[in-house]
Amino acid sequence: MKVLIVIASLLLLGGCATNGQAPWTSLLSPSSCSKLSSEQELALNLADDLANDGKLHASLANLESLPDNLSEVRLRKAKVYRLLGRSEAEPLYRSLVGGCLTAEAEHGLGQLYAARGDNGQAQAHLQRAVRLAPTDEKIRNDLGVVYLNQLRLNDASFEFLTALELKQNNQLAAQNLVTLLLYQNNWPQAAEIVSRAKLTPDQFTEAQERAEKLKAPVKAKPVPGNQVAVVADPLPSSIK
Repeated sequence: MKVLIVIASLLLLGGCATNGQAPWTSLLSPSSCSKLSSEQELALNLADDLANDGKLHASLANLESLPDNLSEVRLRKAKVYRLLGRSEAEPLYRSLVGGCLTAEAEHGLGQLYAARGDNGQAQAHLQRAVRLAPTDEKIRNDLGVVYLNQLRLNDASFEFLTALELKQNNQLAAQNLVTLLLYQNNWPQAAEIVSRAKLTPDQFTEAQERAEKLKAPVKAKPVPGNQVAVVADPLPSSIK
């Protein structure tokens, strides 16, 4: 019994931040949140750069040279698989839930379900992600998209405005807010957002087209998946 108490005490002292979960849970999980070596950091940065350039297969190839038990590697693999439309993304995200990167994993799962048009599951995952990372503007935007798909306009507006205040040059959140305002036929305020966010004519046209699709009497027709802030967003050079 004394040995168990000592072990538990050491784990409490040595555990990494786990979003409220017992530290030893993360230490015993298949994924490790240990500090990366300089070589591993360089490899991750290269994989990120390749993904940002749209070279997803090359990014994945570089990630496969790194230890699969590292949480940062698994998260990036999940993102690349998701962008490639591969089924490997979901189990990778789920393997990270309960560890150091739970918020990122819940966000990824929310994005997966949003792309499938399953707004109920997407909402549940993204709400959990927001609770864990309330100042992440990408998660806020994506939750707003799910609310917009459900025509929960007040909730969607709240999330888009929060995302914009957290990152003022967040053009994706601004474009989503314009979509919502056009759906409401609030052209003056939509024009104000377009001007303030410096949206291009193409971005305004896309927002207008999405608003028209939302008005169409088609059952459970989601906003296109590229409105979820994933494709254009750069992968982080380090986990935040």
